[in-house]
Amino acid sequence: MSTHKLTPKYFFLCLGVLATLIASVVSFLNLVFETLNKKFPDVLNATYQYGYNTYDYEGMRTALATLIIVFPIFFVISYFWKKQVKMGLGEIDHIIRKWMIYLILFLSAAVVMVDLVTLVRYFISGEITTRFILKVVVALIVAVLIGFYYIYELQEKKKIMSISTDYAFGTDASILVILAIVFSFVIMGSPMKQRLLRFDERRIGDLQSIQWQVINYWQQKEKLPDGLKDLKDPLSGYSLPVDPEFEKGVNYEYVKKDKMKFELCATFALPIPKGWQEYSDGGIRPMPAYEKGIGGDTTMSYPYPGPGGGTNESWDHEAGRTCFERTLDPEKYPPFTKQR
Repeated sequence: MSTHKLTPKYFFLCLGVLATLIASVVSFLNLVFETLNKKFPDVLNATYQYGYNTYDYEGMRTALATLIIVFPIFFVISYFWKKQVKMGLGEIDHIIRKWMIYLILFLSAAVVMVDLVTLVRYFISGEITTRFILKVVVALIVAVLIGFYYIYELQEKKKIMSISTDYAFGTDASILVILAIVFSFVIMGSPMKQRLLRFDERRIGDLQSIQWQVINYWQQKEKLPDGLKDLKDPLSGYSLPVDPEFEKGVNYEYVKKDKMKFELCATFALPIPKGWQEYSDGGIRPMPAYEKGIGGDTTMSYPYPGPGGGTNESWDHEAGRTCFERTLDPEKYPPFTKQR
């Protein structure tokens, strides 16, 4: 091999190690921080919610998916990178190796420092202590682990306390990633649980739609419908929603109790989630249902209390069949004026 040779293979291996390492570090820290935010919500920046909103976990899912895919790729590329180093490098390749390691140390330190600055800023603003301490500890562990390994790599030291540096780094990094993934699933729930929660979220939305249609029916006819079939209106384009598992024989139910009282029932897979949920102004909020009140004023109704105000209604439920009794207030929802 020429001592001045630059091999494309080694160059792209260096590029791959750099890209996958930074992506792994960023996704790992994002996953841990988001999970800690869910585990220890700050009530200063949260509302107490009833219900599940799939967008609340979007940040965790993105970080988790990135980490699951990119982290193993980082190990594979690192294996071939080390193999290429053992085979011998040309002078230019050796220079590239040093530049890459220094760049890794610089970028990793920059990422961790930015996170630490952000954490301290939040702490000064009143961030709860437990969450702050855990985040700082995790950020420092990542910084120390990467720093020590690549400093040893730069000095071409093969062992640390009679243990292979590659083995020590790989084992410690894998343990941290596995713990982060397990912790996130404990907080977020398994994919199957997420699916069941989204089914229940849709059921609440469907019941809201039916409820509003019942109110609209009363405002037009000054009486409650006798059954769900009375709500069908081909002219307005309204069709009754069906339970996402209706093929299994699960259906929504409507019962007229008296002149002004009715009941809506559905079968839920899980109890409704409850608790403090942090939010940000840039987040996506639950879709509200719009209702017309006195004088044609429009109000919003959320399936559970959210950071948007409006008319919040309780759809609290346990697993299994649950019914919600509603009493229509004619002063709040007066009949529409008949056109002659």
